[in-house]
Amino acid sequence: MSEKITFEASVMRLEEIVRLLERGDAPLDESLKLFEEGTALISGCSKMLENAEQTVLKLTKKSDGTLEETRFDGEEE
Repeated sequence: MSEKITFEASVMRLEEIVRLLERGDAPLDESLKLFEEGTALISGCSKMLENAEQTVLKLTKKSDGTLEETRFDGEEE
């Protein structure tokens, strides 16, 4: 895929691919193409989620009342 596709658009296309494959009426070669497209979309979504996870920041109130940005690691203090 040369064009940039959003996470939401990828998920919508994946849902469409699943519906098409579940119908079971596509020829084998078309089913394989859909499957390959789906696996590529899943890989792209995984990368987007990893990137988003790495950029999530948490605002923490310091003792003097000011806010400080810190990396969010998912664990509560």
